[in-house]
Formats: sequence, C-alpha cells, structure tokens
Amino acid sequence: MHLRLGVTALLVAGALAACVSGSSRQSTAQELTSLLASTHRAPQNRARDVYRHPKETLLFFGIRPEMTVLEVWPDPGGWYTEVLAPLLRDKGHYYAAIVASESGDSYIEKRRADFEAKLAADPQLYDKVSVVSLPEDGSDVVPPGTLDMVLTFRNLHNWMARGSAARVFGTLYRALKPGGILGIEQHRGNPAQAQDPEAKSGYVNEEYAIKLIEAQGFRLVGKSEVNANPKDTKDYEQGVWTLPPTYRLGDKDRDKYAAIGESDRFTMRFVKRAK
Repeated sequence: MHLRLGVTALLVAGALAACVSGSSRQSTAQELTSLLASTHRAPQNRARDVYRHPKETLLFFGIRPEMTVLEVWPDPGGWYTEVLAPLLRDKGHYYAAIVASESGDSYIEKRRADFEAKLAADPQLYDKVSVVSLPEDGSDVVPPGTLDMVLTFRNLHNWMARGSAARVFGTLYRALKPGGILGIEQHRGNPAQAQDPEAKSGYVNEEYAIKLIEAQGFRLVGKSEVNANPKDTKDYEQGVWTLPPTYRLGDKDRDKYAAIGESDRFTMRFVKRAK
C-alpha cells in the first residue's frame, strides 16, 4: 500500500517546551525500529503495522524516551502499550489510563482484568507501568501538570457517543505541563456530511474535532497524513466497524473490505498553551 506522509508543522514556542532534552529523533527512531521488530509483540498486533504506522505516528507526535506519557484507553489489548511501555521504561514514565470502572459492569471489569494480566505476564517490560482510570466527569486523571504528552487513538467517537468529549479533553489539558503535547488519531469523516454529534458511524469530521479540542484550550500545531486511506468510502452499513480489523458483517463482502483496509484516519498534534 502506498503511504502518503504530508506533515504540516505549525510549530509554536509552547510546543518546544514539551520536547524533553536527551534523545534525538534519530536515536528514538532506532529504538522504535528495534521494539517494533521484537518478538514480545503479539503477532496479530505486528500484522496491523501496515495500517497503523506506529513508528511514523509516534515520531510525528514527538515522542522521546525521557517523556512522561499517558495513553488513553489502551485496554484490553494494549496495542501501543507493547511499544510505549518498554520505550519509556528506563528514562521516562508510561501511564495507561483505562476505562473507569462502573459498578456491576462486567465488560469493563473484564477489560481491566485482561489488561492487567497482560502487564503481569511480562514484568521485564511492564513492571513500571502506572495504571490509572480515566474519569469522564471532568475530574483529574493524574495531578495537574504531570505529563509531557497524552496520546489517544480512535477514542473520540466513543466520548462523543457518551456525551463526555469536552470534559475528557478538559481533564487531559489539565494533566499536561504547559507546552505539553496531545497526539490524537481518529477515523476521519466525510467533510461533505454534517457531523453526527454522537458519531454513531465511528467517523469524526476533522474540523469538528479541531474546534472541539481547541475549545478546551489546546492549539493545533501539526497534521500528518501518515494514517490516511483514500480507499475508505465511509458509507458502510455498520459504520467504520465494517472494515478490518472488526469485520462486523462477518463473511459478507469480506474480500471487498479487506482490499480497502483499515479506516482513513486523521493524525493531529496539539499543544497546551504555555503560560
């Protein structure tokens, strides 16, 4: 698959404050190459690299091993946990912000248990991971000003469906240091169609997302097309989940959807304005 990488670097002084001194982009790229090739990663996760472009995505966000980074909702599979936790283990710190527990919700409890079991199974990689719960009521996930970077992958539609998106971004804003970075990847909607405020198809229009996030105080500083997929027509019977890896229609037209691949996604970097 031909990959298009078009990066608009609209750097501001606040963004520079998030760049922790130490490792260079080149040395970080080398570490990522090694980690992505490692056998500790689940085979099904490695198979998705062709769609998720983890090295290019993380470098675009500006990740460095010395950073304190929170990933939102990595549970239960921990796709990016397999990369971020060992990358940050020795020099930085990795927070995994899982779905907040709800009384009697067996699905959420199983998600948490499965994720914690994954961490416990390989302490040489995951012993320093801090597991926290992400509140959706606007309260703090970690003490304010703790983080150099927050990363969220394909979660915005869920918060929109739950009516909590603005509150969540407010929580993440407070958690970052001034100049800290928010990196977001999300299924990209068709700009010719009005945005469903509940994002029931899983797709979110890029401009809608920018306005929502900037309303919480963030400033957009970069866009990348590394996760773009022009084959994605975004008009499926079961929304984005029609496509791989979910294949919600089962065997119906499976070859057709496999040929399209995973969804078209926007990838954007925001900065918390430095005071």
